Amino acid sequence: MFTFSLTLIRHGETQYNRDKLLQGQGVDTLLSETGIQQGEAAGRYLADITFHNVFVSNLQRAVQTAEIILRKNTHSSGMEMVLEPLLRERGFGIAEGRPKEDLKNMANAAGQSCRDYTPPGGETLDQVKLRFKKFLKVLFERLLDEHSWSAPDASGGATAANVTAAAASDVAPDGSADDGLQGVTVHALVVSHGAYIRVAIRHLVEDLKCSLPPGVKMSHLFSPCPNTGISRFILTLSKSEPGPVLSAARCVFTNRKDHLEDFTAAAE
Repeated sequence: MFTFSLTLIRHGETQYNRDKLLQGQGVDTLLSETGIQQGEAAGRYLADITFHNVFVSNLQRAVQTAEIILRKNTHSSGMEMVLEPLLRERGFGIAEGRPKEDLKNMANAAGQSCRDYTPPGGETLDQVKLRFKKFLKVLFERLLDEHSWSAPDASGGATAANVTAAAASDVAPDGSADDGLQGVTVHALVVSHGAYIRVAIRHLVEDLKCSLPPGVKMSHLFSPCPNTGISRFILTLSKSEPGPVLSAARCVFTNRKDHLEDFTAAAE
């Protein structure tokens, strides 16, 4: 078995976020001053975690966020990022650059919920999920190529189920930056986008049946990810004839924003 952590982070705020305008893939903007400060806060929060692999959407707001986080990192500063188009935001077609309210109005006119509605020229949720599934395959192959099956993991020869059960007690009540990482030696960081991360979490939870933190509310689990919101999963791979397969998955937390508390208080 091969066990690793996957930490997902949404990019920091852009002016389009502040103005409630859709960006998608066609609008490629940099972070606002607030977004830069959010990235720095996330970087300080994660400063002591050694990320062995970093995968980033190739849109500027994600790349800039990842650069800020890595600069603040004690162990991973200066490491190479993999710019991955599979991590780009959901495409919103003709709605890109327009107010989010326009998307709601289009969805209402079509008799659909805003989340499920696909504007002309945009991506369906299934198409976004397919991109994430392709990314997982890239992720698995890259990690195994660099770290190999012989890399130590949290299993210690135990079953994947035992790893999940034992690790469930790792989460500190006050929300530590290293929650879930005890005994896991390979850590991957992914910096992406709000709508994309929401689809990714749904796939991990609903399709891949990852175990959930005790007492977690589904409304929080699938809530919109805030700018620089952090989610973490522990994944275990097993060997199979076609290639590595996911044999166990555990959600540690989703959409955490502890690192923004001091920042928010200072802004008020």
